[in-house]
Amino acid sequence: MSDLPFTLDQLRILKAIAAEGSFKRAADSLYVSQPAVSLQVQNLERQLDVPLFDRGGRRAQLTEAGHLLLSYGEKIITLCQETCRAIEDLQNLQGGTLIVGASQTTGTYLLPRMIGVFRQKYPDVSVQLHVHSTRRTAWSVANGQVDLAIIGGEIPAELQESLDILPYAEDEFALILPTNHNFVGMKSIPKEDLYKLHFISLDSQSTIRKAIDRVLTKCGIDPNRLKIEMELNSIEAIKNAVQAGLGAAFVSSSAIEREVENGTLHRISIDGVAIDRMLSVIVNPNRYRSKAAEAFAQEILPNFTTYAWDAGKLFSKRVKPEIDIEEDS
Repeated sequence: MSDLPFTLDQLRILKAIAAEGSFKRAADSLYVSQPAVSLQVQNLERQLDVPLFDRGGRRAQLTEAGHLLLSYGEKIITLCQETCRAIEDLQNLQGGTLIVGASQTTGTYLLPRMIGVFRQKYPDVSVQLHVHSTRRTAWSVANGQVDLAIIGGEIPAELQESLDILPYAEDEFALILPTNHNFVGMKSIPKEDLYKLHFISLDSQSTIRKAIDRVLTKCGIDPNRLKIEMELNSIEAIKNAVQAGLGAAFVSSSAIEREVENGTLHRISIDGVAIDRMLSVIVNPNRYRSKAAEAFAQEILPNFTTYAWDAGKLFSKRVKPEIDIEEDS
């Protein structure tokens, strides 16, 4: 190890600076002083005999050599973390860590309940939940940073052959209205009445919005004719806006259970139209499979789906493609 021109601490510092964009914020995130971070970077550059950062701008920018070292450094750090977790697993779920990923809706409304049940059964296992876009979550699984994930969007084409992707559950999108709306007394409405409503929606580029528009189009409804009065960036903001009487919205049924039960939102059906998408569980079969991940897949996932869930189908592939670590934008 002494022959290597870098240490794990230096790689962690390099990763932190790249993520935070400055030496000071990286030092704060690592709970060390900025001079200590600067000294480690200077030592690293001297040992490698190449500059790793372009210091001409306000933000710390990696040089070509810096990007190369970061790419390999992230892989090294991930393998070290896997090693530690494999050793922890020898304690047979009396410790260790489970890292679960999720896209926005499942991570906000479904996964916390799952993790709560898991923690009751295995209180000594530390659980981390990473909530990001489907694309970023899929890359985290591919790179070994996440054990398994539940996502609702489309997995990047370049990852589909290297991941185990198992259909998990239907995610239904419900039409919700303010409780004082004229349609509240009706059990359902004809689809033509959608054009009369004023909608609150996610941004047109969001994965959920695109999924809803695709289903509406298949059902003979033109999404471009819907009156979108407001675009918001979170499901919670949309629910609050509907409760305030600002319009109608399509949201995941898992996100409105409490509000419908409490009578603060009204859910209404559309004649002949069901808007849903498939949620999938994804894993990388070529990464270390922790006992905590196996327990979660076998003992927790079956309780939150009406599908015939077979955890044995996960980790079935054994291809070993070359996957480059993608930088998050």
